[in-house]
Amino acid sequence: MASDMWECLADTGCSCDFIEKYRTLTGKQQLQFLQRHRRYLLDSIHDKQIQLDRLDYVLYVLQKRGDEGK
Repeated sequence: MASDMWECLADTGCSCDFIEKYRTLTGKQQLQFLQRHRRYLLDSIHDKQIQLDRLDYVLYVLQKRGDEGK
């Protein structure tokens, strides 16, 4: 079971240092550690979504300008 957990963490992109830190924690601490990491990942997704939305807006404006020139 434990090796499955380490493999799963590695598959989710967790570094070796992250996994080693996780191993040193107790059950409740492990849960909190993973929840904190999940929030970090979700915040990263939201940041990327904002960047994507802004890029979409720039593309929209450029396309609109191109359409007006025809």
